[in-house]
Amino acid sequence: MITVFGEGRGFRVVWLLEEMGLAHRLRPVDLLAGVENDPEFLAINPAGFIPAIRDGDVTMVESIAIMEYLMARYGPTPLAPAPHDPAFPAYQQFLHLGEAGLAASVYFVVGARSFAPESERENWSAGQALDVFQTRLGLVTRQLARTPYLAGDRFTAADISVTYALELAQHGAGIALGETEKAYLARTSARAGYQRAMETCESRKAWFARTPVQ
Repeated sequence: MITVFGEGRGFRVVWLLEEMGLAHRLRPVDLLAGVENDPEFLAINPAGFIPAIRDGDVTMVESIAIMEYLMARYGPTPLAPAPHDPAFPAYQQFLHLGEAGLAASVYFVVGARSFAPESERENWSAGQALDVFQTRLGLVTRQLARTPYLAGDRFTAADISVTYALELAQHGAGIALGETEKAYLARTSARAGYQRAMETCESRKAWFARTPVQ
């Protein structure tokens, strides 16, 4: 039984596990209450951020690294094209762009707009982070004008990575996406694996209900 600690980016991991049909459980982590009050979680990840997983003797952090581990350990899976597959370069690019280019930058926009004092919500750093997100989003938009999914005609883990980032932008930072991105999210979020993951991640589902998108 694979244990996923924490929602947030842990949603990517839960969704992947659902798509792969792997047994798992979600162990909630309340960051707002303070991880210093959660010694079990700190024993898994002393750095105190989510997600983390425990898989037998293996513990890991970082959502994209966890996804790559799971697909390599329990694959092969069509969610990860093989290196000789023509879809592999785009898959690899967007799998990592979903975090490094999109979610990592918009995270700071979310923090500024949700938690900073009013006078700091549009500060220089938040503006820079938003610019980074928007330039990388342009790569997503261009790719989706060519193919229905980011690695081509079939759904892959790259779509899990990017879908999470786009939904974070919508619900966390109030960023309005274009019609191309909205249609893409309608495709990815209609998947049975996504729907099962949302039922598991109750806090995320409640957050979405509180933050309707533009």
